[in-house]
Amino acid sequence: MTDRIIETAACVAEGADWLARHDAAMARAIAVCGPLPLRREPGGFAALLSAIVSQQVSVASARAIWARLEAAGLTDPGRMAAADEAALRAVGLSRQKARYGQALARAGIDFDALARLSDAQVVAILTAVPGIGRWTAEIYAMFALGRADVFAPGDLALQEAARALYGLEARPNEALLRRMAEGWSPWRAVAARVLWAYYRVLKQREGIR
Repeated sequence: MTDRIIETAACVAEGADWLARHDAAMARAIAVCGPLPLRREPGGFAALLSAIVSQQVSVASARAIWARLEAAGLTDPGRMAAADEAALRAVGLSRQKARYGQALARAGIDFDALARLSDAQVVAILTAVPGIGRWTAEIYAMFALGRADVFAPGDLALQEAARALYGLEARPNEALLRRMAEGWSPWRAVAARVLWAYYRVLKQREGIR
């Protein structure tokens, strides 16, 4: 069983229109941000490794590390699984992220099969791999699988954008933002795109790679 899939810019626009009709704050953000990006990426090992690389580092740092991984051929699961610690540290991976990358390379995930599973099943399978938390699984589901109703409330940029947009006294924690996001269903992934775009307007920098 699969849920609604975002495949084109028209899908994103449809979601944005729905959000604007149902949420005045979202309508204000969309008016400020303009057309939202599609943010679809190829799925598979490399996409999920990219999400791991992006954990808890700046967008600029993630891009630099990813470029070095690509140059070294370490975005291939076989080469990642066989790499020694020195090679992984040389491209900028912490010891922990190197361990996570190799665990993913050796996990034997059937990435093609993920496309046929529900959002909840995708998250469950991915979070069973060491080092892949709910944030990483949700980012993968949104960008690589195109799931329209997935959200990543643990994302700090989303939290900060929601605080500013909704006039909250403090940044909402993951649990509170997850509850807020229920009002954006069935287009929570588009709401995430709105909030990331709004964060960029607020901070003049990207909130997600």
